[in-house]
Amino acid sequence: MAVRVKICGITRLQDLHAACDTGADALGFVFYAKSPRHVTIATAAALVRELPPFVQSVGLFVNAEPAFIEAILQAVPLDLLQFHGDETPADCARFGRPYIKAVRVNRDTDLLKCAADFDTARGLLLDAYVPGMPGGTGERFDWSLIPPDLPKPVILSGGLTPDNVAKAIQRVRPWAVDVSSGVEATKGIKDAHKIAQFIAKAKTS
Repeated sequence: MAVRVKICGITRLQDLHAACDTGADALGFVFYAKSPRHVTIATAAALVRELPPFVQSVGLFVNAEPAFIEAILQAVPLDLLQFHGDETPADCARFGRPYIKAVRVNRDTDLLKCAADFDTARGLLLDAYVPGMPGGTGERFDWSLIPPDLPKPVILSGGLTPDNVAKAIQRVRPWAVDVSSGVEATKGIKDAHKIAQFIAKAKTS
């Protein structure tokens, strides 16, 4: 099975092209003001207009007000919503759009319960638990904490880089991998060479 690849935290047109040209399946746009990868509605709308066919646009939100999300959906044609905060299943489903739920994993995380609670999610994005940080930390978590019988597609995130993505895929067998800081030159600015390396290694694992 070919693993899908999402490059998250896109802020510039050249990074969008670098990801699409080397085989990304989805690009993430961060609508969280505290993130160094945050984009405005106008910037996101302009970037999404440049996406080629069959590359999904994913909007990332952290405990956002419903009115804020609705305003973005009116301006930006997002294909998928990604919720990284304390949103309930009802919060995630209220917009009538496909969504994935991010779960920050540590030894106390019951992923089977998460999958049951968020039964309307298209998948669970599993990230490292870092206190006070909703994601994008570049930290890895213990992959052995993922149950083999998890009944939702797994999008593996957290500390992935071109150097370890092949090992991660061989170990976890996720539906997709998600990377942001692992392919950056600086926060919010991608490195085209790292993107190409990451996607090539993910697709051939």
